[in-house]
Amino acid sequence: MQPRAISDINLRQLTRRTFHPSPAAWEDQVLYFLMMDRFSDGKEDRFFDNAGNLVTSGHTPLFNFGTDPWNAPFNEWDAAGSVWCGGNLKGLKTKLGYLQRLGVTAVWISPLFKQVAFQPTYHGYGVQNFLDIDPHFGTAEDLRDLVAAAHALGIHVILDIIINHTGNVFSYAADRYWDQGATAPDPRWDGRPYQVAGFNDATGQPTIPFGPINDATTPGVWPDGAVWPRELQSSGVFSGLGRISSWDNDPEFLQGDFFDLKDVHLGTGPTDDFGPSPALEALTAAYKYWIAYADLDGYRVDTVKHMEKGATRYFASAIHEFAQSIGKENFYLIGEITGGRTRAFETLEETGLDAALGIDDIPDKIEYLVKGYRNPSDYFSLFRNSMLVHKESHVWFRNKVVTMFDDHDQVRKGGNKARFCAGEDGWRVVLNALALNVTSMGIPCIYYGSEQSFNGAGGSDRYLRECMFGGPFGSFRSRDRNFFHEQAFVYQELAKIIAVRRNRIALRRGRQYLRQISGDGNNFGLPQMIGDQIRSVVPWSRLFDESEVLCAINTDYNQPTSAWVTIDNDLHQSGEQLTCLYSTDAAQIGTTIPVEARNGKAVWLTVPAAGFVIYE
Repeated sequence: MQPRAISDINLRQLTRRTFHPSPAAWEDQVLYFLMMDRFSDGKEDRFFDNAGNLVTSGHTPLFNFGTDPWNAPFNEWDAAGSVWCGGNLKGLKTKLGYLQRLGVTAVWISPLFKQVAFQPTYHGYGVQNFLDIDPHFGTAEDLRDLVAAAHALGIHVILDIIINHTGNVFSYAADRYWDQGATAPDPRWDGRPYQVAGFNDATGQPTIPFGPINDATTPGVWPDGAVWPRELQSSGVFSGLGRISSWDNDPEFLQGDFFDLKDVHLGTGPTDDFGPSPALEALTAAYKYWIAYADLDGYRVDTVKHMEKGATRYFASAIHEFAQSIGKENFYLIGEITGGRTRAFETLEETGLDAALGIDDIPDKIEYLVKGYRNPSDYFSLFRNSMLVHKESHVWFRNKVVTMFDDHDQVRKGGNKARFCAGEDGWRVVLNALALNVTSMGIPCIYYGSEQSFNGAGGSDRYLRECMFGGPFGSFRSRDRNFFHEQAFVYQELAKIIAVRRNRIALRRGRQYLRQISGDGNNFGLPQMIGDQIRSVVPWSRLFDESEVLCAINTDYNQPTSAWVTIDNDLHQSGEQLTCLYSTDAAQIGTTIPVEARNGKAVWLTVPAAGFVIYE
């Protein structure tokens, strides 16, 4: 039975065992982010199990791009995307081999904790009980089994967590004002507290007294009513100030509710003298519990922008110390910090979080550079030394930013959300986007389905959250077809690229330089757009100690492109040969190109149409 209160937990007993060690360096890892409800229900057919054996006893066949329809009835398919679809922990456990063979070494999982019962919060961000797993996903034991199986295959597990808010666990009373036409009070933040009608019951009605729950006098609350653990039922836990309507207004964005998700009061005071609230102490204890119980390796902390920096620092310090006390020396805390690079790096410096999720500039620059509509320097300069972050070397960025180009909500695209492959030609160059992501600086993260060229697009987040297992809401507007296709071109080629990365320390930890190019061997300059696009070789080098690895994409979709490419003058001699370690044209692999004395040193590099190469 899962505990109902922090006071029910015996951490000392839970920590009397050996825990899985942390990675020596997180920049060596390749992350994979998945939404639990949308990944696997364990019913798929014709996939390869964790040992590499073909499974033919399942119910849901593989999607066939040549024959399966892409036009399930839209209204039914669309409605299915807004509710629970059926992915679960046991299903994910059966697909760890799929991830391992791709080269994934750390899986980041969307929140798993018990959600409010009366809303279809399949995404996991509406937590009602921080001490239990939502039954749609499985049980606490299922989580522990999954983590153990992942560790056995060399895969670390990072769990998405929320500190800033709970789910919609109480209702406001009719008070002051609410949105015209709303069917229930929907008060907006104005700096003054609102009256609360009560905790919500299993049907969403505020029938439960707002305060500590007495099981004897208020029966029937557990498990679906109010909020748990018990420590979150006390007065003063919630800000109670109504929802945010101005997302950049301080202190509104710190104090207000995240839509109908209820803001938790985390404490008071400046960062250096912050006093944590009992609620923050309780949540911190809950997340220590899950590390001890399930042997987790890291957390991705949601909505950090909306938390006081003192609260984030308190949490980061407490979690790091606890993890180190049980042998996890490098337990990783990744913060979702919106508001630009300056805010992100200042937050890391002041709070002790380990890395920022690069959700502002990085996805845009990766996507449109690869598609040929951004200057390469726009992306590569994100990792350069900057006065804004007061760092002496751009190497600092190698383990401080988690890089990705698709994600589950795409805040950057507003109401025009679309996966990379949604456009007409995205499928042709999605491998280049993945290659750029895993071979350039930062901790790379693959968003589930990108390796299968998912193409979701529309005005809602749901279209970015198609089901890998098919079910009622498969990608390509399909139903009842799974996408665990290890023979798919992008999957297979990405696995080869990640294997090269794994065996070359320069591609994981090296310094990074966008390289100059030339058509005639005399006039060199950085590749750049001509008019509103770039169709060119875009090369970059990773340098570590005395080794250099040269990578390049071709943003011309239709023909191979060649150019003289500058390499490090001091590391190479004229007449040396660089060998092709990888190319999307397999005939290039193993071939060599000579180093010549041009612009220091340079090589004549040819990259296939819409292709990618690696040379050493």
